[in-house]
Amino acid sequence: MKIETAVADWLSRFEKAGDSALPSLFHADSHWRDVLALTWRIETVSGRDAIVQALRKARRPSQVEIDPGRTPPREATRAGRDVIEAIFRFETAEGRGDGVVRLTPDSDGTLKAWTLMTGLEELKGHEEQVGRARPHGESYLRDFRGPNWLDLRKASAAYEDRDPAVLVVGGGQAGLSIAARLTQLCVDTLIVDRWPRIGDNWRTRYHALTLHNQVQVNHLPYMPFPPSWPTYIPKDKLAGWFEAYVDSLELNYWTSTELEGGRYDEGEGRWTVTLRRADGARRTMKPRHIVMATGVSGIPNIPDIPSLENFKGKVLHSSQYEDGDAWTGKRAIVIGTGNSGHDIAQDLQSSGADVTLVQRSPTLIVNIEPSAQLPYTLYDEGPSLEDCDLITVATPLALAHKTHQILTERARQIDKPLLDGLERIGFRLDFGENGTGWQFKYLTCGGGYYFNVGCSDLLVAGKIRLLQFADIDRFTVDGARLESGETVPADLIVLATGYKGQEQLVARLFGKGTADRVGPIWGFGPEQELRNMFMRTPQPGLWFIAGSLAQCRIYSKYMALQIKAAEVGLIDGAVEPSS
Repeated sequence: MKIETAVADWLSRFEKAGDSALPSLFHADSHWRDVLALTWRIETVSGRDAIVQALRKARRPSQVEIDPGRTPPREATRAGRDVIEAIFRFETAEGRGDGVVRLTPDSDGTLKAWTLMTGLEELKGHEEQVGRARPHGESYLRDFRGPNWLDLRKASAAYEDRDPAVLVVGGGQAGLSIAARLTQLCVDTLIVDRWPRIGDNWRTRYHALTLHNQVQVNHLPYMPFPPSWPTYIPKDKLAGWFEAYVDSLELNYWTSTELEGGRYDEGEGRWTVTLRRADGARRTMKPRHIVMATGVSGIPNIPDIPSLENFKGKVLHSSQYEDGDAWTGKRAIVIGTGNSGHDIAQDLQSSGADVTLVQRSPTLIVNIEPSAQLPYTLYDEGPSLEDCDLITVATPLALAHKTHQILTERARQIDKPLLDGLERIGFRLDFGENGTGWQFKYLTCGGGYYFNVGCSDLLVAGKIRLLQFADIDRFTVDGARLESGETVPADLIVLATGYKGQEQLVARLFGKGTADRVGPIWGFGPEQELRNMFMRTPQPGLWFIAGSLAQCRIYSKYMALQIKAAEVGLIDGAVEPSS
């Protein structure tokens, strides 16, 4: 049987199946991930019986068929298992969707679903403006006495006569992605950011910074990077693109603006927030939704290190570090062995500083090429960016675990010479929980790994000294006194100690009650999804988006669809309790 025929047969049976026939369509160990299409939730259900029970309660799709505009059904290997993978389309009463099914044969040769994903693509009657006929009318006629385009843009961004429906806090990739999506859905959206210039959240980072994953994975919605761009994007190039992106997509953006706090009025269904502008003036606004786009972690984590107050040199958190040139010929101690700690140590060493890197806990090390790029091989297989994104969304947590265990083991073999060298100098290695590697360390705790772009080699070669934090007895006026009695002198100590979770920022801005109501943010919950990310939360009108450029591109679409659905009355603004 041809692949297309087999897939079409399964899709037809899935669409027509009554409650009693559903079990015959799935393997016992199957998974169904719904992304808004049939449940208005983002959740994963595992096991045939649980899937059947959930589907019986969900909206049933119609017009289920292979999507002719997408990558055709094909054979693939996912999580070490050979499958037939197919993209299909369907409709519900409220919207149009696309999905992915992965079929494998049962013991008798019958093809059944191992994984199924159903995702909402657009709302009927509320489709995105992008890609549709450009407005024309009589726009070729100039109104020589009326406002021109620039006048209208300035008036729109000033918000002198209205409040936005959505206030986005943070103007990095997360804020830009969700604002772009909402703007295309005709939802009035304002971004506010504390930096004085668009892109400063990247521009002000240390001098040598480039992205650690490759350009083809990192496009923002609607505006892909030019084909002339380098494989690894420099921070200043990305910062400049952010400025061009805001201008090109006509996003409303206030720089040098900080959210001081807010409260939610249940009766009005609105927030009352206070914004402080660059000149100190304050503006009160009443948006219906607040999107926190301030990153996985919001507030620098500065640990209480006993005796550090004795040190009379300069102490910086990694977020304050800019460049190593000021420390040429000086001595530096960098505490922390994640990406920031390694990169800062290497930047200082290349600037002529004498550097000691202090390890506090075991750290996952992976060479940036090819090992760190292994999770992105899908984006080099041939399908379009949109299809790769959909296939990525269609990977449930259990399969992602297995996939990353396989990739981590492969990376360990590729990187074995480096890892052996690190162990010889006493570096403590980690490979993630159950060997799931760096990506799951990021998704669960936001760090604890380093993409080696040379610092690990400097450590092995002895050009940067390695020190275990447990070997430090105390800090002194001029450095660190070790348990052995030796003193490691320093002029600078950099705390590459990460950031606090977003719960801390929520409590500071909206009160402890709101933070408690929302609960944990990031990391995986019982529904096998990142907690309170990209979806409705228990606090009406409060949303969170964070992550890599790819994550923000992918999940901003689904978040925007939920906000639009809330705006037009299709769903409530707060999460429904799990059944």
